[in-house]
Amino acid sequence: MSAPADRVFLDGEVHTLADPDETHEAVAVRDGAVVRVGDSYDVSFLAGAETDVVDLDGRVLLPGFVDAHTHLTTVGRYLVHADLSGADSPGDAVDLLAERAAECGPDEWVLGYGYDESTWTEARYLTRADLDAVDDDRPVVAFREDMHVASVNSVVLDRFADEVPADCLPTENGEPTGVLLEEGIDPVYEAVEPGPAETRDIVEAALADCAAKGITGFHDMVRNSHAPRVYRDLDEEGELTARVRINYWTDHLDALAETGLTTNAGSEFVQVGAVKSYTDGSFGGRTAKLSEPYEDAPADAENATGQWVVDPEELAEHVAAATAEGFQFTAHAIGDVAIDAVLDAYETAAEPPAADPGEARHRVEHVELASDEAIERLAATGAVASVQPNFLKWADAGGLYESRIGDRTAETNRYRDLLDAGVHLAFGSDGMPMDPLLGVHWAVNAPAEAQRLSVTEALRAYTSGAAYAGFDEHRLGTVEPGNRADFAVLEASPWENPEGIREMDVTMTVVDGEVVYER
Repeated sequence: MSAPADRVFLDGEVHTLADPDETHEAVAVRDGAVVRVGDSYDVSFLAGAETDVVDLDGRVLLPGFVDAHTHLTTVGRYLVHADLSGADSPGDAVDLLAERAAECGPDEWVLGYGYDESTWTEARYLTRADLDAVDDDRPVVAFREDMHVASVNSVVLDRFADEVPADCLPTENGEPTGVLLEEGIDPVYEAVEPGPAETRDIVEAALADCAAKGITGFHDMVRNSHAPRVYRDLDEEGELTARVRINYWTDHLDALAETGLTTNAGSEFVQVGAVKSYTDGSFGGRTAKLSEPYEDAPADAENATGQWVVDPEELAEHVAAATAEGFQFTAHAIGDVAIDAVLDAYETAAEPPAADPGEARHRVEHVELASDEAIERLAATGAVASVQPNFLKWADAGGLYESRIGDRTAETNRYRDLLDAGVHLAFGSDGMPMDPLLGVHWAVNAPAEAQRLSVTEALRAYTSGAAYAGFDEHRLGTVEPGNRADFAVLEASPWENPEGIREMDVTMTVVDGEVVYER
């Protein structure tokens, strides 16, 4: 006779996502794992005197969402500092920063995160003049949502001008505009990096937001942060409400190797992931590396086809070194030239005695403008395309992609083509915003056929696809006996209302069998 379950979920619409058409009514959980799925009558036999019985009342239960690419401390900073993601003009962003300035002490930096000028009628970056109007005595910084562009006031510019490379400091009439690009932002990042206590506050705020959005796991891109320590502290205290896979930067590789850590090392909740590198920049900053010039590149632009953040030769060295140590590798690549450079490095590193990129599950982050040949190579190598469907907001008529690359807009974010070619597809958010249902909505309702997925395909990319990218497909990503009991419960069915997915709410989130959020 089977032992009673710790918790049973009855009278719902359970989509296992193990099989596209498999649905049930109920799930039973014991010791943090799924022990039975089936109809409510059968599963109810596992309800004992101490079993918690959850009435789903017809709601939709899915595997918990796994965000394959985020920056959790940045997400947390949106919640703690000025959230500029809702600003609809430069003036609106300045007002939000001014409100934050009024809350800050006299020696505090005034920080804002997440502005997107491409959605504004006056589509321009914030400038030093804008931010001087917020405060001309204290440092003021506004980070664009892609974190490849930052706007600063004169205080910050004067403090760090000597540390910013000339090609990362745009000028107008010979004077810096207050806009910083790519590695030009690094000195500012270092100056505002929070200490351990503040990092914990930021992480806890972001984790609460994750729980409210059905996120039960995420892959965090970490560099020079106290977040790994915070994750491990929360894990030891039993307070971690999502599973974390930490992807470390290439400058951490030697330390990882010396301490004996390898990909997948760790606990049930905190694991070492990949070693990460940049290649190019972003479309927002006109720094993604393209084979053809930007449509809106200034006439005198020196980098009309974008720029390298890490050049191909250096990237290949990083890939070879990490692969030789047995690490999964992941590389940011947005433009078609950058994607090709990553695949070149992976194919070279696959030569004996290094690991095959498919076995190592090397990843390419973003894959925004991939050629037909690149898609074929991704499939052939077995590398994972770790992509962000929320970026499709820029693919609408008049959006960022059209202004930057014109007719090439329909060639961006080709999820349909990637999946049809046999590429492993993993969805994440890049924290822009960290909201799986929004990403699923964009993938299902994408403007071009080459970008569009079915509801089931999009959900699987955000569950089992992301789990595969983290070597976790045998314990996460589907609702099956033996898998960990990580669930997201939705108020309505995305299959019945695909045009309204982004409006749907998560009503419950379950991690390892425990309810961590309930609306």
